[in-house]
Amino acid sequence: MKNVAIIMGGYSSEYKISLKSGEVVYNHLDSTKYNLYKIHILTEGWFYVDEQNNRFVVDKNDFSVTVNNQKIQFDVVFNAIHGTPGEDGLIQAYLKLLNIPQTSCNYYQSALTFNKRDMLSVLKPYGIKTAISYYLNKGDVIAQDEIIQRVGLPCFVKPNKSGSSFGISMVKDSEQLLPAIDKAYAEDDEIIIESYLKGTEVSVGVIKYQNDTIVLPITEIVSENDFFDYEAKYEGKSSEITPARISDEEKAKVEDVAKRIYTILKMDGFSRSEFILVSGEPFLLEMNTVPGLTTESILPQQAREAGISLNELFDNAIELALTRTHF
Repeated sequence: MKNVAIIMGGYSSEYKISLKSGEVVYNHLDSTKYNLYKIHILTEGWFYVDEQNNRFVVDKNDFSVTVNNQKIQFDVVFNAIHGTPGEDGLIQAYLKLLNIPQTSCNYYQSALTFNKRDMLSVLKPYGIKTAISYYLNKGDVIAQDEIIQRVGLPCFVKPNKSGSSFGISMVKDSEQLLPAIDKAYAEDDEIIIESYLKGTEVSVGVIKYQNDTIVLPITEIVSENDFFDYEAKYEGKSSEITPARISDEEKAKVEDVAKRIYTILKMDGFSRSEFILVSGEPFLLEMNTVPGLTTESILPQQAREAGISLNELFDNAIELALTRTHF
């Protein structure tokens, strides 16, 4: 049987959510088909955690663990780390150097999509619609009037490289701008400030499934808060409606652009892109390459709607990783 390392945790504010995702993957992969190992990648160290919660240090030289004097090496890695180092290309590059296949996209695609402004810049020549944006790096002079003149009010201030809505603020008046920038800088040293798009928010999963690129049923996001923030995502302050209550024409447009983006960027594995439908036209917000995988998360909801169980979804990811010629 193949040895499967399920990596979870990470170094970002998302590590707790990632640990939940990893547990769900561990519980739904077929233990009669694979030898499953939970690997916690944390700021304090990398550990294999067994059923009794004993920790065994991972040897980073070859990504192995030694248990009872027996060295265990892994045939494939299931990546369930949201944020750094699992979603920004670092783990992918490390595993590529060790020649160990993994379930998410390649290191370049991970790094590119994790950097919102770089990804949007790459997609712009392909006619992908996005919000008007303004970029800041830590230390830049903050020209408040210039920012507001460019993006308007209300606007969104976001860390350029973070997920789960950490550090994001909706700014409704000029007095809120500087505190929002400080909040975003607490998560990242690069900021993206975007114009407010009024419309229906939808989330679209695109995955490789049985060697085909498929678009999963679209989810409509209805937040009780001003936007789809952390509370809305994880504390029940939103409704996630799958399939989305949008017209057939809107559905076709969103499916087309989501699949085009996946293809343009030469993606692999899971992806979940967020769009705002403005007058029937999809505007891209961002793409996640290691989306949440808990039973309540959006991508698993979409898979269920498509008739794909979590067992099938995760098993397919392992099978594709093992047969991929590049990783």
